Amino acid sequence: MTTIPALLQEMAREAETTRKMLSRIPADKLDWRPHPKSMDMRTLAVHIAELPSWTKMAIETDELDFAGLDWTPTPASSAEDLLAIHEKALQEGTSSLEQADESTFGQPWTLRTGDQIHAVNPKSEVIRMSYNQTVHHRAQLGVYLRLLDIPIPGSYGPSADEPSM
Repeated sequence: MTTIPALLQEMAREAETTRKMLSRIPADKLDWRPHPKSMDMRTLAVHIAELPSWTKMAIETDELDFAGLDWTPTPASSAEDLLAIHEKALQEGTSSLEQADESTFGQPWTLRTGDQIHAVNPKSEVIRMSYNQTVHHRAQLGVYLRLLDIPIPGSYGPSADEPSM
């Protein structure tokens, strides 16, 4: 299997788990945070929902400069809103990946804040990093849900809240 079909398959598989997690978020807990240094659940969930669009960003740009970024989180007031944000981002990421030229995946992509460079990686690694970020932040969301006594869906098999098949 070449790289693009494998990445598309992984993106689709991770999207299923992301949908399950986002669908469990109660609207009345979107402003909840487990600690003052933690993101509130809304900000975390919107970030998770939007991460598939980072594939498009990695493919179609050469950098992200936080200094020039005017980013406002997409408004969300329910699990349905979060799922809609996710589906839009997933479509953007999937479409861009389907049309990508794999020969460009070795080109450098830079993460910076003005003159401060945080990382320079091949575009293929940035795509993979966005997938890893999804998994990482979904795990954070799982902790939030657990602390609120909301059952956690299985990710790569059943969870403690789901009986084994």
